[in-house]
Amino acid sequence: METIYDVVVVGGGHAGCEAAAAAAKLGVKTLLITMNFQTIGQMSCNPAMGGIAKGQIIREIDALGGLSGIVTDKTMIQFRMLNRSKGPAMWSPRAQSDRWRFAEEWRLQLEGIEGLDLFQDMCTGLLVKGDHIRGVRTSLGVEFKANSVVLTNGTFLNGLIHIGEKNFGGGRAAERSSIGITEDLIKYGFESGRMKTGTPPRVDGRSLNYGLMEEQTGDEKPEKFSYSDETKSLTKQRSCWITYTSDEVHDILRSGFSRSPMFSGAISGKGPRYCPSIEDKIERFADRNRHQLFIEPEGWQTNEVYINGFSTSLPFEVQVAALKKIKGFERVKMYRPGYAIEYDYFPPIQLSHSLETKLIEGLFFAGQINGTTGYEEAACQGLVAGINAARKTRKQSAFVLRRDEAYIGVLIDDLITKGTEEPYRMFTSRAEYRLLLRQDNADIRLSKKGFEIGLLPIERVQSAHKKEASQGLVTEILNKTSVRPEVINPYLELNNESAIQEASRLLKILQRPGVSLEGLVEHLDLGELKTLSSEHLMYAETEIKYQGYIKRERETVNKTNRLEALAIPADFNYSGVKGLSNESLAKLNAIKPATIGQASRISGVAPSDINILLVYMGR
Repeated sequence: METIYDVVVVGGGHAGCEAAAAAAKLGVKTLLITMNFQTIGQMSCNPAMGGIAKGQIIREIDALGGLSGIVTDKTMIQFRMLNRSKGPAMWSPRAQSDRWRFAEEWRLQLEGIEGLDLFQDMCTGLLVKGDHIRGVRTSLGVEFKANSVVLTNGTFLNGLIHIGEKNFGGGRAAERSSIGITEDLIKYGFESGRMKTGTPPRVDGRSLNYGLMEEQTGDEKPEKFSYSDETKSLTKQRSCWITYTSDEVHDILRSGFSRSPMFSGAISGKGPRYCPSIEDKIERFADRNRHQLFIEPEGWQTNEVYINGFSTSLPFEVQVAALKKIKGFERVKMYRPGYAIEYDYFPPIQLSHSLETKLIEGLFFAGQINGTTGYEEAACQGLVAGINAARKTRKQSAFVLRRDEAYIGVLIDDLITKGTEEPYRMFTSRAEYRLLLRQDNADIRLSKKGFEIGLLPIERVQSAHKKEASQGLVTEILNKTSVRPEVINPYLELNNESAIQEASRLLKILQRPGVSLEGLVEHLDLGELKTLSSEHLMYAETEIKYQGYIKRERETVNKTNRLEALAIPADFNYSGVKGLSNESLAKLNAIKPATIGQASRISGVAPSDINILLVYMGR
């Protein structure tokens, strides 16, 4: 215990696992402290990774050298690419996971990293000297000295679980809450708040009648998350199922509203707007007579099933009665009820882009402590915080991603610039450059950065370069190859495209919505293109079809980045600038933006205020 660590990570959830792995892989001596070794990497809510925008984040984590993509690939039981009916900027990979195997794989990954130590205990306090972090203290009274500390406490900070009129301390079902950290941070001047999230009941899959539900299978040709050769695509998959609530189910649920902590005032924390409880949905959408439920298996062999869409904190007997009226659930047996949980968070405007706190040097926050919700949002913060905690100990500059470089950059910039008063969830609509930030090009965008940081081998960069070069090869071949009507028209008609009357270049043919590059390669003898993988063909097709829109977005990025290049001194005195609105002055003083670009994105700072700043700074 006399060891002085470079980095100590507190918490073994998704953020903590990525933070600890990143720091240790960068070669600094790292310690991960968690309350229970058996729940490292635990999927506290649904047994799935990815989804709308979240799938892009997992691919970005993998492209930078994080482990979430690899762990997901090794433990998935189903893969689906969502939003295929929309444009490629909206496509998002999603995987159902084996919950047990997922946690097991995370622990095996962590235990296999040289220079990473683990310790089981509750962290109850911080060691601070002046405005510098110096380590942490555990419930056993053990003190671990450290140059950097990353807090990833999830829902455990003063966690309070609610089921009907009953409530009790806990950070997760059957696990105690964490006490002491919040009080310490407030003592050092941090502002805190309360948030709420929830989870549905888990039931015995043997008691369900799947014949009354709609089957949802995985993709016919499943992909994977990681760009590495370490993982493979699935060869077999498990199905999910779809069923619905009804007016009868809603009436039963309403009968428990008087005892619901959601409506009685027992819960003060703000819940996630985009993942509401079933009682929230009934209250807010009273005109709807049914809500969709996704029935998700929790693993390859377990009978436990997750009811996605039925998050609730209603009394136990009300949950059971309502479930029995759902089609296919008539004989349902419950494993454990749904519940709501309140926990402490710290408004993220108290952080810099590196996720280091502004009040205590060397102290980093990542995950739900910053007001986010979701495994993916937590994992990417953990990765960035772990990288920067390691770089801090080596006196290296902070690693920061811009909004045009990654969804991770959008998420962190949103958090530290705008803050959040409700659990923050990532959507494609939050990214103004989403056509540049597609799920298929994360390796091309970020692999070089992952290598330069020190987390990714050069082979991964070379693989990304090869994929990027495939577009040039495809463009060259399609541009010089013409096709006669009698050769291509059968393919066009098969894909509901109008026939051509004269020979046409294939590059022009590919511009049609119903034409795919892979389809052209299968239909025609295109020589060298037959050697390209489906992944390379899809990337090249997207870049070619959307090249005009992509070019326009890149031009916008170049203009916007000029403001990002205008740094604002850390000690800049906004009070000395005449003409700023009172709201703008308060926001600028509180957030202390690092650049004019960041200042322009602060809610309440008007364009006229930015112009005043530019003039004041001689711009």
